[in-house]
Amino acid sequence: MMRTACLAVAGLLLAASPGAGEEAGSYVVTGDAIIEPLVGGKGDPARGAALISDRQRSLCTLCHSGPFPDAHLHGTLAPDLTGVGARLSEGQIRLRLVDMKRLAPNTIMPSYYRVAEEEGRRVATAWRSKPILTGEDIEDIVAYLTTLKG
Repeated sequence: MMRTACLAVAGLLLAASPGAGEEAGSYVVTGDAIIEPLVGGKGDPARGAALISDRQRSLCTLCHSGPFPDAHLHGTLAPDLTGVGARLSEGQIRLRLVDMKRLAPNTIMPSYYRVAEEEGRRVATAWRSKPILTGEDIEDIVAYLTTLKG
């Protein structure tokens, strides 16, 4: 599957990768942000908090620390997410989750909304042909992280 790109007035229009049961969508990158939600409406902050702490699903706390349960299991490879909602806008957080490699090509953070084999990488069977997180998952995490103001 080839990803297409074309210029748009507000930024770059990219085809988003579908998750299991999720139709392909698109998103517009404007500067260092994706302003519009990937799916209709705002996410659920409570579900986002649960996803952040799920070391098997989102993997966030493998690298990040923050105001999450089980602090002794938090990673120190990436920035602490305490106060991230005060430092970054909703759109900036969304782009970082969707495809941090657009901002920092050498980052170890995965592109949560891209299909990895499209990037030429070998991928475990469980993750083939789907992104790590669905658009709804990303919106839930965005909704939660934007509440972290201090």
